Amino acid sequence: MDTQVKAKEEELLAAFRNGDMSAFDGLVELYSAKLYRVAYMLLENKQDAEEVVQDAFIRAYKAFPSFRGDSSFETWMHRITMNLARNRFHWNKRRGMGLHISLSAPQLNDLDQTGPQQDIDLPDVTMQPDQELETHELENDIAAIINALPEKFRESLLLRHQQEMSYEAIALATGVPINTVKTRIKRARELLKEGLTQLEYDNRKKHRFHVKG
Repeated sequence: MDTQVKAKEEELLAAFRNGDMSAFDGLVELYSAKLYRVAYMLLENKQDAEEVVQDAFIRAYKAFPSFRGDSSFETWMHRITMNLARNRFHWNKRRGMGLHISLSAPQLNDLDQTGPQQDIDLPDVTMQPDQELETHELENDIAAIINALPEKFRESLLLRHQQEMSYEAIALATGVPINTVKTRIKRARELLKEGLTQLEYDNRKKHRFHVKG
């Protein structure tokens, strides 16, 4: 955490504990944008993300007496936000809503910062109009692959490559050791690559069948 942000957090927490109710508004202002980005990353829906963050702060306000300070307030808010976003994600999924992934997102092409490159080649989005339908279908297929990942892998992958969070920050936000975070991200990359490879194989097979027919 940035030193200035940490100092501001401690100042606001002290004021809130001493009865200055307006200090909580300062905490909301300090972290709402960052928490919104996390919620939006997991939900890919502006209204859902806004509602989750609002609900997270309401719950934090009510539960503040139970906040012991074992972790930073920011980490505590990340955990509350992620739990609420998970619940909303599963509810949306039951209603048939899904995650939409842009093929232009650079993080899907830059999958490994700590070891041998495991890049997954994705098509360039600068294409002719007659390719747009095919690209849209591919985006839906990729979104389906990511949505199908086990939750612990999907979240870790998205936090790392869409939110660009450090391994340490992901560990704090999810409440698991850093080595577990690294293992989950590695496995998520492997599953994503396997899914894309299978998708490419299926598409080639479908194309051959169509030509023969």
